[in-house]
Amino acid sequence: MDASDLRNDKHATPRTAARRAFLKTGLGAAGGLLLSFCLPSAGAAAKMAPGPAFAPNAYLRIGADNSVTVVCPFVEMGQGAYTSIPMLLAEELEVDLANVRVEHAPADEKLYGHPLFGAQLTGASASVRGAWEPMRKAGASARLMLVSAAASTWGVEPGSCTVAQGVVTHQASGRKLTYGELAAKAATMPPPTEVPLKPASAFRLVGTPAKRLDIAAKVNGTAKFGIDAQAPGMKVAAVAACPVFGGKLASVDDSKARAVKGVRKVVKLDDAVAVIADHTGAARKGLAALAITWDEGPNARFSGAEWERQLEAAMNGKGLLAVNEGGYAKLVEGGARQVEAVYMMPFLAHATMEPMNCTAHVRKDGVDIWTGTQAAGRAQDFVAKALNVDPGTVRINNFLLGGGFGRRLEVDYIVQAALIARQVSYPVKVVWSREEDMQHDYFRPLYRDELAMALDAKGKPVGFRHRFAGSAVEARYAPAWMKDGIDTDAIDAAASPYDFAHKVVEFHPVETAVPTGFWRGVGPTHNTFVIEGFMDELAAGAKADPLAYRRAVLSKEPRALAVLELAAQKAGWGKTMAPGTGMGLALAVAWGSYAACVVEAAVDAAGQVNLKRVVSAIDCGQAVNTDGVIAQIESGSVYGLTAALYGKLTLENGRVMQGNFHDYPVLRMNEVPPIEVHLVQNGLAPGGVGEIGCAMVAPALVNAVFAATGKRLRRLPVEAEQLKQA
Repeated sequence: MDASDLRNDKHATPRTAARRAFLKTGLGAAGGLLLSFCLPSAGAAAKMAPGPAFAPNAYLRIGADNSVTVVCPFVEMGQGAYTSIPMLLAEELEVDLANVRVEHAPADEKLYGHPLFGAQLTGASASVRGAWEPMRKAGASARLMLVSAAASTWGVEPGSCTVAQGVVTHQASGRKLTYGELAAKAATMPPPTEVPLKPASAFRLVGTPAKRLDIAAKVNGTAKFGIDAQAPGMKVAAVAACPVFGGKLASVDDSKARAVKGVRKVVKLDDAVAVIADHTGAARKGLAALAITWDEGPNARFSGAEWERQLEAAMNGKGLLAVNEGGYAKLVEGGARQVEAVYMMPFLAHATMEPMNCTAHVRKDGVDIWTGTQAAGRAQDFVAKALNVDPGTVRINNFLLGGGFGRRLEVDYIVQAALIARQVSYPVKVVWSREEDMQHDYFRPLYRDELAMALDAKGKPVGFRHRFAGSAVEARYAPAWMKDGIDTDAIDAAASPYDFAHKVVEFHPVETAVPTGFWRGVGPTHNTFVIEGFMDELAAGAKADPLAYRRAVLSKEPRALAVLELAAQKAGWGKTMAPGTGMGLALAVAWGSYAACVVEAAVDAAGQVNLKRVVSAIDCGQAVNTDGVIAQIESGSVYGLTAALYGKLTLENGRVMQGNFHDYPVLRMNEVPPIEVHLVQNGLAPGGVGEIGCAMVAPALVNAVFAATGKRLRRLPVEAEQLKQA
């Protein structure tokens, strides 16, 4: 298996583990309490044996020194998992969050498989959703065992004891014991069979604005990302892959490269070539000195325009029926008036601040990988397959991620590093250039959407049809997640949250040479944009206020209606706007959450968009860290606005033409408007927040542009040429 094989591997299903949670205890070598428990996952039961306190099959360690360590099954990539997940456990354990230390979980899908996916993944706005009950139960179980240990020591009933800040107190006598003092004895206590959890009214941490546990290290420079990895004897590699999708390495003249001081070796792969050197400068210089001939293969003439033509043609065929409610066809046959529109969404790169990188050391007795990945178990499996070794011999040393957005769910860069390191005896750090990163991404798919609304005699919308064509990411990444052959992510939110009695969603999966992947919410970010833009069109056609138009068809979604009205009220919806300025709103229902957004923007005569203000409201059920929720919506807004204004990749001659931030820019600090986020707290089970801000802000922006200019945009990005006054 070569790195390029990953792009077409349709058998890359995640390993699965049992959909059940259980608890075991063991006495650690240092006299600490080790609580091993598994988040619910799918498949065969995971068997965990007691082990020393530093064993990787644990989420919680309590040391004799009162230390509390949480082994987090979700990676930290800026979203706050290393704070929100420990908060859940600390809430029930009754310890201060400031006293908790967090460790990365090792690659072990039997122990750390996500309950929603059956794989060890961080993504899909699902970390808190998956950990909500298991982590709280873990903390509560530990607390009960510690109280039992104290009660046994004092010869009293456990019910006569209270717990606060890691100390058990016997109320009647005032005697106290710390968790550290109780750890060894608690390890001998039987785990409780029933674990009652706190009601929301008793929460002390959950629902508060907690300070991020990872921020101090990021500020003082001690935080370690994958690109910071160091290993004894390590060398550095620069790499160039064939610029054409599916192309191969034909030949390379490396004579000049080998003459560069510090260059150690030139490594040839099936679709790439790497130069290993003592340091980055020599590696880059050596790479530039190579004379490479590429076999560009069958995609050498492929273009974005050709792909759009293929998508349009695909819509003439029969698609996969994902939703079929009521009788839309009969409505039309009966004379209902149809309003139709075609929307287009472009390919998008992830453009994480930390480029793809991995350090690998391939030895006879095993493989060490140092990197940042959202899918440690997948990385372990794919490296083992590429090197033809047992997965148990591959150790993934995971680091903080300098941005993920779905890109680091892929493991191509990790497999590539392992293949390069296999050819030498020392560790090799492979760091992609920004150009390699941007041109060899797993891109957010390009979609073509054909929408139609059936209106009754009074012009009221009664039936909705949504047909679209594009890539099915799940078909490659995890076919087991698909339902009846349909990519469940691609159709997510495609039916709209509105209460139309007649709905049809038809998906036409079409693949091309361009590798596609998850991008901070593929389905809902795509579907929310086209539906919310279309709803605005319909409101304009009915000469109705966009808020009132939506309100009239949300009687079955009170949570959606509530956030829509809250965002509008906080934004001052309906106020008089200056010429060339407008407000647009959008609603997003996805990942178990409800959110609405109002964007205020001005457009000048040259067609330039000036963002004035973003106001959002979100109902994500019970917010764990309220500051974290706000930060995620702010972050998603910036990422979504960046894509809406600048996110466009052009394909010519089988390759991506953009290569760096000069031609694929991000929103700069001076362009970011004030962003307000208003939370709806209702105590319901948590929903996801990592991607919903990204989903709702782009349609709100184009709706604001329409309000300001009267020009309707049906494809992104928003370009000045589209809005320039004649």
